[in-house]
Amino acid sequence: MTEAVTRELMAQRFRSYLPVVVDLETGGFNAQGDAILEIAAVTLTMDPEGNLMPDTTSAYHVTPFEGANVEQSALDFTGIRLDDPLRQQVAVSEAEALGELFRPIRKSIKAHGCTRAILVGHNAAFDHGFLNAAVERCGIKRSPFHPFSSFDTASLAGLVYGQTVLARACRAAGIEFDNNAAHSARYDTERTAELFCAMVNRYKDLGGWQLAQREQGVEEL
Repeated sequence: MTEAVTRELMAQRFRSYLPVVVDLETGGFNAQGDAILEIAAVTLTMDPEGNLMPDTTSAYHVTPFEGANVEQSALDFTGIRLDDPLRQQVAVSEAEALGELFRPIRKSIKAHGCTRAILVGHNAAFDHGFLNAAVERCGIKRSPFHPFSSFDTASLAGLVYGQTVLARACRAAGIEFDNNAAHSARYDTERTAELFCAMVNRYKDLGGWQLAQREQGVEEL
């Protein structure tokens, strides 16, 4: 299968949307007022057999925006220490984090012949809400992501594996999950990406997405 055909298959698989897995660690549940503390994204690609797989990971520690709220309970849950000297050395502003995060996403959208990214997340509405609020705060005129559509791996995992908790869903899918590493945006995003790919590929293997039909459709274009 040629690279051009593989590229076309990816563009067709999700109606010209490129799935990008996103996870944020935050200072609470209020997207408008609570800080983003970590953000990570994993772009996805497709092999010549039409199997979805993780591609590149981008992850950033984020400095709370001016006036942002950070609940102590959120810090206790995630284990994030805002006064950690190592964190302070590498943390960047929301605007810088989004700028750096969006650059490889836009590149991947173009490389795969897609028109836009679509957010994949575990309980995706939470991450999508915080991402959209940050985009608005930073005055970014055009986010690479669809403004409201997303794929929720919690719902999909409930359907496929009967599990909605990320750690349990991963283990049901045969994906190793370290509870001690959880609640890091990078770690959770990479496991969520593996989980999403496993579910999409399993559906294809069961005949839910006929690769041969897709190839025929590409040839007719």
